[in-house]
Amino acid sequence: MKRSLSLIIGCLVIALALSPNAWAWGKAKVIKIGINAPITGDIPKVGEGTKYAAQMWLEDVEAAGGLEIDGKKYKVELVIEDNEAKAESAVKANTKMITQDEVIAIVGPQSSKQAVPAGGVANDWATPMITPWSTNPDSTKDRPYVFRGCFLDPFQGPVVANFITEEFGATKAAVLYDVASDYPKGLAEFFKIAWEKIHGPGSVVAFESFTTKDADFSSQLTKIIQSGAEVIFTPQYYNEVALIVQQAHELGWQKPIVGSDSWGSAETVNLCGPDCYGLFFSSHYAAAGATGSTKAFIDRYEKKYGYVPDDVAALTWDSLGIVQKAIESMGKLTGNIEKDRTAVRNALAKVKDFEGITGKMTFTEDGDPIKCAVIVKINDKGEFEFYKSVCP
Repeated sequence: MKRSLSLIIGCLVIALALSPNAWAWGKAKVIKIGINAPITGDIPKVGEGTKYAAQMWLEDVEAAGGLEIDGKKYKVELVIEDNEAKAESAVKANTKMITQDEVIAIVGPQSSKQAVPAGGVANDWATPMITPWSTNPDSTKDRPYVFRGCFLDPFQGPVVANFITEEFGATKAAVLYDVASDYPKGLAEFFKIAWEKIHGPGSVVAFESFTTKDADFSSQLTKIIQSGAEVIFTPQYYNEVALIVQQAHELGWQKPIVGSDSWGSAETVNLCGPDCYGLFFSSHYAAAGATGSTKAFIDRYEKKYGYVPDDVAALTWDSLGIVQKAIESMGKLTGNIEKDRTAVRNALAKVKDFEGITGKMTFTEDGDPIKCAVIVKINDKGEFEFYKSVCP
């Protein structure tokens, strides 16, 4: 009799283990969150900041015993994929994390060049994705499952145009940008529209472009100098900023050069040195002079990794905090990944007044946050110093 009972119990255990409900419940025990970042490629510092901020966030979650949903604690696993700073790799990374790893949400990619195509994959698979750093409108446009943690270029372009006008009294501007990359191309165009709205048609006297991986900008800079421009706006990444600024100075340019949030990496100053001291750029936060939770994050990051975090790390931290808030408010975890992804998406859309270290955020219906921009000055110590705040 005992042998028969044991056999029955054994069969029941096997049957439960193989049943769809038991499998789904088993998978729900660990919540997987994907990280799509450029660990290698042209901008590895962006990937490094993303990974470090994500690992710090995971430490806090694990210290708390996991994420709490409907009174239960769930362990969390990060699935970090390298997109090599390439659009096609970012698409592959999202596809893998969605179809094989079964992540419940994705944070990243950072750059618009990867975020725009990868966002299409996330939306097609009904998987919530939040890009911390992509300011191009196309990343979230007509994509209910895609969100962002930063302001948009249609806002940033006028912010920079107004700041230059008020700060320097300039009326003629030049723009130098990478025509092959979504982010600088889009922001250059938004700046031009905003500038000429203030100063009239033709007041952008030079609109010069180059292609990704170009390293000699002397031809474009010579045209800019000869155009009579009073200021250069160049919305490029840190690896190009140093080359552009140093080459401009070598050609005799002594007027202002202004950048955008893509200048926010610590590598900008490491590569550019004193040539970048005194220059301004628009950004999401300023490390020097930070207070409260922002300072706490900066101090902890610097102590752990040995350098001050850039805006990518700060925005990644905030984006993961938003995902955490959505997961913990989604009601319950069913173990059905499609249903749970949709529940997270719906919870993300309801986030209001999220107090992040880069500012307070409430999402619009398009998945874009309403938040302020910061004008940062690179001081004589090479620090990113708060100069002024500009709100929508």
